[in-house]
Amino acid sequence: MKYRKVNERVLKQLAAIVEPNDILSDRERILDYASDESSIEPHYPEVVVRTNTTEEVSKILRLANQELIPVTPRGGGTGLCGGAVPIYGGILISFEKMNQILELDAENLMITVEPGVFVLDLHTYVEEHDLLYPPDPGQKLGTIGGNISTNAGGMRGVKYGVTRDFVQGLEVVLPTSEIIDLGGKTVKNSTGYSLIDLIIGAEGTLGVITKAILRLVPLSKLSSTLYVPYKNLQDASSTVSKIIQNKIIPPAIEFVDQSSILVAERYLKRSMPRNDAPAYVLIRIEDKDETQINADIEAVGEICLENNALDVLVADTRGKQEEIWEGRSCIIDAAKAEGLVEVVDCVVPRASIPALIKGLNDIAKKYGVECQNFGHAGDGNVHTNILKKTMNDDEWNNKIPHLLLDIYTLSVSLHGTISGEHGIGLTRKQYFPMARDEKQIELMKEIKRVFDPNNILNPGKIFDLD
Repeated sequence: MKYRKVNERVLKQLAAIVEPNDILSDRERILDYASDESSIEPHYPEVVVRTNTTEEVSKILRLANQELIPVTPRGGGTGLCGGAVPIYGGILISFEKMNQILELDAENLMITVEPGVFVLDLHTYVEEHDLLYPPDPGQKLGTIGGNISTNAGGMRGVKYGVTRDFVQGLEVVLPTSEIIDLGGKTVKNSTGYSLIDLIIGAEGTLGVITKAILRLVPLSKLSSTLYVPYKNLQDASSTVSKIIQNKIIPPAIEFVDQSSILVAERYLKRSMPRNDAPAYVLIRIEDKDETQINADIEAVGEICLENNALDVLVADTRGKQEEIWEGRSCIIDAAKAEGLVEVVDCVVPRASIPALIKGLNDIAKKYGVECQNFGHAGDGNVHTNILKKTMNDDEWNNKIPHLLLDIYTLSVSLHGTISGEHGIGLTRKQYFPMARDEKQIELMKEIKRVFDPNNILNPGKIFDLD
């Protein structure tokens, strides 16, 4: 597809749609919109448009579709795969001003929000009303629209599921400008194809989300956290399967290696408990009943010790728990603060985690790189920070594609896939055929053509159209 440029005539038409101060074209002002949290070099949009309403989004897409100008939707820019990077320039629609919580429906346990609402703000708001929005991605300054577009997961996925499981309804603007409402507040819906599930996880390639209805659950006010050091990652990861086998499903079961703990310490400028251990499992226990929490702590602690845990430390105050989970949540940001990082997010069946971790460490040794392994042990989603450290640019650029190929080959061989929650975007596009067969990819391309016949919406992400 040969796209057209944003010219003065198009700028004037955009100025008739939104307020003039919501149109940014000065290179210095659009710098922050040229990249995300991936290692991709910046790609500048020709113009950034900050929208305020669904109708504005619709008019912009109508104009872009008529003029054959590419459009990139953007939330918080916290993605790790280049999904919000405007690689073809064009128009970037920013949802930073569409950030309102529109309705809390406590009777139906649902909340309606605009796409620019930060996950952190949503969590804070609903918890003040004794409710919980379970999806808990590590980057709390990500937005709901971006989370839905990548089907974000997070630490509570083992018990509650991922973003998809909590999206009840969406207002979506199609690339051809039509506004459609998908789903709603009904708990059941068996009425035709589930188009809402096509939009969730489509990385902004099929439609632009302008409103979301999300499901909530009651908040469990009582909680405790187990911080369990191990002598190796194999014992740590094996423990997770044992906990699940005993029919105990904590809301979060995370594993972390020592390198991850130490980089978190440096970033937070404080020590983590037992930082001398090679590996750790972090387990959150929640319930409304204190007796049940204590019973679960005892049962899980015994399982950990039976599987060679060096100790079982219990954090039962809110402050101590927040310190532990802050240490886990900051690992990616901590690694990036020390240099260039390639973040991998493979997912395998839970029982295959020990084999995946062993393989990841073997691959790191093969290429002579340092890495940090951590992630959501409860749902098989393993994150790996590959660290550039002292490698020069040529060495790094030569090694990374081969290293990633080996990692993704390993994950697929273990009946897993190449992304559990970050998406494909641009950085993983070349590896996508490893995870989906030719027929599936062709079906996806046909769906893309139906939704977006001129291929203007976030083009070049996930796959290229022929």
